[in-house]
Amino acid sequence: MVINRNTGLVLEGGGMRGVFTSGVLDAFMKHEVWFRYVVAVSAGACNGMSYVSRQKRRARLSNIDMLAHYDYIGLRHLVTQGSIFDQKLLYDDFPNKLLPFDWDTFFSGETVFEAVTTNCLTGTACYLSETKNRQRALDIVRASSSLPYVSKMVEVDGIPMLDGGIVDSIPVLHAIEQGHPTNVVVQTRNYGYRSSEKDHKIPPIVYKEYPRLRVALSHRCEVYNRQLEMVEQMEGQGKIVCIRPQRPMEVDRIERDLSKLERLYEEGFEQGEAFVARYWK
Repeated sequence: MVINRNTGLVLEGGGMRGVFTSGVLDAFMKHEVWFRYVVAVSAGACNGMSYVSRQKRRARLSNIDMLAHYDYIGLRHLVTQGSIFDQKLLYDDFPNKLLPFDWDTFFSGETVFEAVTTNCLTGTACYLSETKNRQRALDIVRASSSLPYVSKMVEVDGIPMLDGGIVDSIPVLHAIEQGHPTNVVVQTRNYGYRSSEKDHKIPPIVYKEYPRLRVALSHRCEVYNRQLEMVEQMEGQGKIVCIRPQRPMEVDRIERDLSKLERLYEEGFEQGEAFVARYWK
C-alpha cells in the first residue's frame, strides 16, 4: 500500500491501553510524520489531540507520569464526580494548567481531526470536529472517552453522549467515506484478538430513558468482533496498514500498574519507528 498525503489515520480506543497509541504517535512526531486526516475514538481521541497539536510526549506525560503523581483512576472519583476517571483533572487542570494544551497549533493546522461519540438518544455514532471553540473541543473528546456505566453522559450540542467505542471502535469505514481510501490503523489489541465477553440484553432499569442506547450496548461485543475481522481482512487485501501490539495485552482498560504502562508505551514507540522506517519516504 502506498502512503501519501491523503492517507487517513485511524486511532482505536481502549482506556489505558491507549498508552500504546501514545508511543506510536510520539514516534511519528519524532520523525515529522503528519497525517492530514485523523479520526479517533475514546483514549485514541485524547492521544490524537496531542498529536494534532504537535506536542511530543504530552500524551505520555498525562497517561503515565501524571498518573503516578495524581492517581486519577478510582472509585472515589466515581462517587464524587460520577466517573471512574478524575474528570476535572483530566479535562480542566491538565489542558489549562499542568500540561497546557497548544490550542493555537491545534486549531490552525491543516489536519482535520474527528472524534467518535455515541449519541445516547439514537444509539448511533457521531463523528465530531471543532476548529474554534476550546470548550466544545474538550467536551467532544470527554464524551468520546466516557465509558458506559462508570461515567456520566456528556452533553455536546445539547445531546447526551458516551464513549464512541460502543458503536464504532475502529472507524476505518468512516475514514474511507470521508475520502481517504487508504488508512493507517493504530489498534490497541494484538492480531487475532477477539472479545470473549458475551453480549447480554440490557435491562430496562439501566439507562431507562435511552432505549436505543441499551440496544447498542446489547450488541457491543458482536459489533467489535466484526470490526476486528473486517480490519484483518482489509489488511490482508493491502487496503490498510495496521500498527498494533505484538503480544497479548497485559494492560487493562483502567490499568494503574506503571511498569505495565511503560512497557506498552515503549512497544508502541518501537512499532511507530518500524512503520516510519518501512513506509514513510
